[in-house]
Amino acid sequence: MKLPAHTTRTALGATAGTFTAALVLAACGAGGGGGQASGSAHAGAPEARPGTRVTVTETEFALNLSRTSLTPGTYTFVSANHGKITHALSIDGPGVSDARTGNIRSGGQATLTVTLTKGTYDVYCPVDGHKQLGMDQHVKVG
Repeated sequence: MKLPAHTTRTALGATAGTFTAALVLAACGAGGGGGQASGSAHAGAPEARPGTRVTVTETEFALNLSRTSLTPGTYTFVSANHGKITHALSIDGPGVSDARTGNIRSGGQATLTVTLTKGTYDVYCPVDGHKQLGMDQHVKVG
């Protein structure tokens, strides 16, 4: 049985619209990292996030943390780029793998919230070569 041409076009249009909506919903729901870390790299004020605040000042080529004695728990690292070039912040350690902010332009800041357990964590700038130039701190939790 052959359907009239306008019926076929309507059915195809509805199918394409449904497919497009499904793609948009899938993209909005995509995430990763198991919920251990979240971050943002906005140039304005950092978003309010749960966790004990640790301020990180980034310059060429150093990281300065407001506190380095930490106990297990949730921490919000607020990274401020006081340098002249782009930086970022990354944390690796027990239960946290490559949690990071996006790039932070000069004068900008970003937040990164992670849950830390007992152990040693590497806090560093992941921008190419910056870690090797001294933007690397080891923080012991526990």
